[in-house]
Amino acid sequence: MEAQDGARVLNEDVPPESQDLSFVLASVTAFLSEYGWYAAIVCGGVYLLLQHLRKNRSTDSQSPPVSTSSQDPEVRRHVSLEASRRRMQEEQDARAAEFRERQQRLEEDKRRQKIEMWESMKEGKSYKGKAQQSTEEATSSSSLRPKTEKKPLRNSGYSPLSGDGGTCSWRPGRRGPSTGG
Repeated sequence: MEAQDGARVLNEDVPPESQDLSFVLASVTAFLSEYGWYAAIVCGGVYLLLQHLRKNRSTDSQSPPVSTSSQDPEVRRHVSLEASRRRMQEEQDARAAEFRERQQRLEEDKRRQKIEMWESMKEGKSYKGKAQQSTEEATSSSSLRPKTEKKPLRNSGYSPLSGDGGTCSWRPGRRGPSTGG
């Protein structure tokens, strides 16, 4: 009991202003030595989050659109580049749609020709003549370039391997051993 009374006396004797806070320093030092890196990473993340939120709030407060004439040249260039990309994409989509339509028409024509050939075959008629005519019509209508007449590259009467019609009529002798027996 006396020891307890002595501790009370010591605590009561020291005024609260003069007590030092060394126990707080010791506990903070122990915490930082244990979890220092984690605390630094958390503090950095909170800082970045606050900066991001502040930036978003400032851009939201400037919500009235700024006219393109007052924007800097790089922003105007970026906007015009996006517009040109959008326009080019629309043109490409239109060409792709046109190509798909053309392919569908060609497939429909082929299917119709096959049906005609099958029906003419069932009737016992010749189907090749009609099929060739219809395919020629389809290819001539779908071809873009006019067909040119092909000219022969050489004179049809001349063959360099036969030796006929040429200026030189020499031929090499027979191969093999001589027949002087």
